[in-house]
Amino acid sequence: MAPANRAAWITAEKAYPLEVKEAPYTPPADNEIVIHNRAIALNLVDYARQLLGAGLFAWTTYPAILGTDVAGEVVEVGAGAASRFKFGDRVAGLASELKNNTPHEGAFQDYVVLQSQLVSHIPSSLSFEDASVIPLGISTAACGLFQKDHLALQFPTEPRAPSTGETVLVWGGSSSVGTNAIQLAAAAGYEVFTTASPKNFEYVKSLGASQVWDYRSPTLVDDIVAAFSGKKSAGALAIADGAAGPASEIVARVEGKKFVSLASPPTGQLADGVESQFIFGGDLKDNEVGPAVFEAFLPKALEAGTFQAKPSGEVVGHGLEAIQKGLDDLKAGVSAKKLVITL
Repeated sequence: MAPANRAAWITAEKAYPLEVKEAPYTPPADNEIVIHNRAIALNLVDYARQLLGAGLFAWTTYPAILGTDVAGEVVEVGAGAASRFKFGDRVAGLASELKNNTPHEGAFQDYVVLQSQLVSHIPSSLSFEDASVIPLGISTAACGLFQKDHLALQFPTEPRAPSTGETVLVWGGSSSVGTNAIQLAAAAGYEVFTTASPKNFEYVKSLGASQVWDYRSPTLVDDIVAAFSGKKSAGALAIADGAAGPASEIVARVEGKKFVSLASPPTGQLADGVESQFIFGGDLKDNEVGPAVFEAFLPKALEAGTFQAKPSGEVVGHGLEAIQKGLDDLKAGVSAKKLVITL
């Protein structure tokens, strides 16, 4: 007999508040697993979808179950995933509702179906609350860093890969995507330059950045270009709003790859000769990057303690009923942390 399931539904476009009610329990397909959610991390895209509706992702149909970041225990495994997962495994994963437009893959419910290539085992030393902050941040960063149509860097390894002799620029290092990008690039053998506010300088260095600059400095572009002297650029990952232009100017002026991977849409022209591509964080489920990160790298790095679950999670409520207030709090603004709901 299938367990009873409940979800925080968005019943119509821009509907407010989310409505907590019953939801179908959906068994896994061949390469899927079902987990019992224990923690859900909230993301900017979650409240933006509620606020903007079709203005953001026009393909969403309603009623829908939103959310992407989850951690919990495996309760059912599809045949194709049985070689990696079993009942009771502790995991964190990226829910795929945003890409697939399927309510049973939305995070905001008790039991969620996950694509197995977007799920990582987590060690007993890592709480569900902390683990839940990882999936979307690491997925978005990995798409920008490793996909062949983006920066196409070599994959991260545990232990850390030998130095490639190349340097990658991560603009917006204290963001959720930035903290994951710094760690991934460093584990793949790249030196990492980044930007942040001065209060977060030590934080991004603790993640593996070799040099960091104040993103508000009037001489920022020239200073970073000077630091690239004698180094080869592997390109840039531009995360913060307004980052695409200055990041493209830097890679245009230094030796190496003339490419900027964009986590935010560009607000103006990029420097001449610089290519770019916009990141969709769920794309790695359809290529070799998903398994390389969630299967080959992340479980080992979490077990070894070399990959940190960052930004730090802050529990702001318990139960599906707390999700709407959490989204409202997120909309009000947070820095260098992610808001988490426990279940």
